[in-house]
Amino acid sequence: MGTGSTLPPIVHFVRLEKLLNQARANSLWPLTFGLACCAIEMMSAAGPRFDLDRFGAGVFRATPRQADVMIVAGTVTARMAPTVVRLYNQMPAPKWVIAMGNCAISGGPFKLDFNYNVIEGVSRLLPVDVVVPGCPPRPEALIEAFLKLEQQLTGSRRFPEAPEIPLEDAS
Repeated sequence: MGTGSTLPPIVHFVRLEKLLNQARANSLWPLTFGLACCAIEMMSAAGPRFDLDRFGAGVFRATPRQADVMIVAGTVTARMAPTVVRLYNQMPAPKWVIAMGNCAISGGPFKLDFNYNVIEGVSRLLPVDVVVPGCPPRPEALIEAFLKLEQQLTGSRRFPEAPEIPLEDAS
């Protein structure tokens, strides 16, 4: 969806742009920002078992001024929404957003008629580039989201996608 840039470039150097996008894709720095249980899966993706570092995205930053990817991991409430937007606005351009978990995507199981404080998806607040479904999503799904983001930046995929395994008929 959004790349974080609102104004089109005045002069567009195609080869330089491709080189910069390749460098950006191989060194994505996510913001350390977890709102709920999905943050535990985000932390485990950076751990030694899944090793997000081998994809160039393991440098989790504690300040938005040094990050270029915001991973919204968990439920966004009406009280937390201004803080999420403020952190996004403090990130330098270009910047990207990954919505991790059903709560970040659509409000999840907490979006009920009487639960008025849950935002129905962070896409109502920010331009989301990649969504990671699941409750909670596995660390492998977050790694796949980074690979999809790299694919959006460079136009090609560094690692091949896993083949889909057809489900056998249970009847």
